[in-house]
Amino acid sequence: MKKFHVYSIITGIALLFFLIWKIGPKELWRDLTLLGWGLLPMILFEGLVNLFNTIGWRHCLSGPHRSLPFFQIFCIRLAGTSINYLTPTASLGGEVIKGSLLSLNHQGPQAAAGVIIGKLSYTLAQLIFVVLGSFFVLWKIELPVGVWVAMLAGSTLLGAGLLGFLAVQKYGKLGAIIRWLMVHKVGGKALEKAAHHITSVDNELKLFFKKHPQDLSLSMFWHSVAMACSIMKCWYFLFIMIDHASFLMAVGIWFLGSWIDLVGFAIPSKIGLLEGTLVIIFRLFGLQSALGFTYGIALRLEQIFWAGVGLLIYTALLGKKRERRLFPSKRAEGDTPWHT
Repeated sequence: MKKFHVYSIITGIALLFFLIWKIGPKELWRDLTLLGWGLLPMILFEGLVNLFNTIGWRHCLSGPHRSLPFFQIFCIRLAGTSINYLTPTASLGGEVIKGSLLSLNHQGPQAAAGVIIGKLSYTLAQLIFVVLGSFFVLWKIELPVGVWVAMLAGSTLLGAGLLGFLAVQKYGKLGAIIRWLMVHKVGGKALEKAAHHITSVDNELKLFFKKHPQDLSLSMFWHSVAMACSIMKCWYFLFIMIDHASFLMAVGIWFLGSWIDLVGFAIPSKIGLLEGTLVIIFRLFGLQSALGFTYGIALRLEQIFWAGVGLLIYTALLGKKRERRLFPSKRAEGDTPWHT
């Protein structure tokens, strides 16, 4: 798997250089110069997207984590997102980080349950938002038949998987296989210990859906609001870069581009995939390849900025964690970095 990630990075970087050579460095530099300080509002606008996504995630938390200050949850989510972006872990490493950071003040299976439900909520919201948006918008745009077939097949497979994942969570079956192995005396003490932990998480998952039946829908709603903000960001880019920017065009570009997140999870940072896909999408809408590549570069710079912020936050939180290990009495005194 490590070799796969290395090959993905090398291939992605090679694709980047190929696109730069194919499109032309002069054309790219011209578009980036035209964008200029217009990049700053795009970066700040992504902060609003992160804000709405944090509201969505907060609805997925249970137990004592529901009462955590909003700013703390925002920082934890941003730290986890930065790890997902910067490391080749197929968007899983950051989820582990979120769980460990949630456990700084309140240890227990609630942290793991909150991360698992949050992952389901975001992906399910993204799939529904994209499918519905594609149905209402993309039929007005002439696209190749192959694109429609790929979108239909991909959404069907992903939707079936997510519905299955939802059922597993709702009925507490995440550790069903491990518990079956334990009953049949397979795995020894190690498996028995793992079964105990995952059963605790299963119980928390079932309790969440029983006590907060509406919260998954509320979480998905706020994630959808965040995605709508991302569409506005795409329209803003087109408004700066071309004459008579069409909002419908921005919507179509975003919906097609969102498939990068749905199918490109295995490529670290989506190197090359992001820019290459946007070049193709912009061409489908009759726009220049250089413009699509410039938009990809703008999104890349925006991601790097927020990933850097997330890493700084993660470093600060790790420092607080080490401090608690050295001075455990502070936990009992209520002296936490978020205590007000």
